[in-house]
Amino acid sequence: MRRERLRFQGADGQELVGRLEMPDTAPTAFALLAHCFTCSKDLEALGWVSRTLVARGIAVFRFDFTGIGESAGDFADTNFSSNLEDLRRAIAHLREHYEEPKILVGHSLGGAAVLAVAGECPEVLAVATIGAPSDTGHLGKMLVSRAPEVEETGRAEVRLGPSTFTVTRQLLDDLEEHSVEERLGRLGKALLLFHSPVDEVVGIDHARRIYMAARHPKSFVSLDRADHLLSDPQDARYVGEVLAAWSGRYVEAGAPELEEHAGDGSEGQVTVVGGGVGEGFRQQVLARHHRFAADEPVHLGGTDSGPTPYDLLLAALGTCTSMTLRMYAEHQQWPLEAVRVRLGHSRIHAEDCAHCQAEDGRIDRIERIVEVLGDLDAEQRQRLLEIADRCPVHKTLTGEIDIASRLV
Repeated sequence: MRRERLRFQGADGQELVGRLEMPDTAPTAFALLAHCFTCSKDLEALGWVSRTLVARGIAVFRFDFTGIGESAGDFADTNFSSNLEDLRRAIAHLREHYEEPKILVGHSLGGAAVLAVAGECPEVLAVATIGAPSDTGHLGKMLVSRAPEVEETGRAEVRLGPSTFTVTRQLLDDLEEHSVEERLGRLGKALLLFHSPVDEVVGIDHARRIYMAARHPKSFVSLDRADHLLSDPQDARYVGEVLAAWSGRYVEAGAPELEEHAGDGSEGQVTVVGGGVGEGFRQQVLARHHRFAADEPVHLGGTDSGPTPYDLLLAALGTCTSMTLRMYAEHQQWPLEAVRVRLGHSRIHAEDCAHCQAEDGRIDRIERIVEVLGDLDAEQRQRLLEIADRCPVHKTLTGEIDIASRLV
């Protein structure tokens, strides 16, 4: 992944700072991410979403609104109207120096901002929001509840998260003037809503109102158990993966450079692409028409954006085992309801393995625990365990393997 720091003028002429993250190859599309009210482009959740999209070939631009993060200006002088103008300037900067964004993504109040601006941008094809409010007045009421004195004095300090911000009467008045729902009928873009049913900052009813006001094509994804800031990286990565797959229907997102070397797409052919500068251990895997990522955990130097090589190896054995037992049980007309296979990989001393040929050193051990569910007797269960050793992947791993490598 390549990163570039971009600077451009915001609504009041202040210098705004953003970060453009791009795949090593030509992007299939550009996306712009707008952060929440007092967050910044460096919000960890947005980082995970961005990296997931970049891995799918989409360039992502994130920037700090006026008075936030690295951008200049005084936050107290800003409002939702100035945020909208900052967003327009960011879109114009991408259009002028790179390529117009085809995807707009907004988190929380940033979601309301992209809904308000998207209809002005004919090049935008897809819009997604994450925990977005259906009206900006919702934020104003929340601010007043935390600092009632702002209505009398016109200015107050409000603590939001770990930081304290100055809010003014003009901000509250401006928030009351905007109606997100009114603009939804004229959006004219594909819309995807992400929202958590347990969001305590912006309630789930906001998603319902947005969805009802919008026209098709529109979709909703429930972020079950996620908090408003997507603090769990798994939630943020999930948003990125779903967003990449969904937007591909409208912007033809993907990784065409992967398909160029993927052979004829027949069974038994897998293409792996990785090793890009700054990408770490992350790999792109194409198995026929299925595309996914592989990586290493963070503590081993990866970004944990996909299963590890040994995860994939164990998954191959586990899925093959389950499929083989299903096929055998159906052939025998046995009442097998489900199969669960748990696997683990470790390294043990050869001397601890009584049936192994090696006498010294360390050897690989895969522990496979097979659970079969259904009205099966003891003899049938034992037979299924024996059949597990006959699955093709098991035979491959325990048989002689010839790996022929050549450089092209």
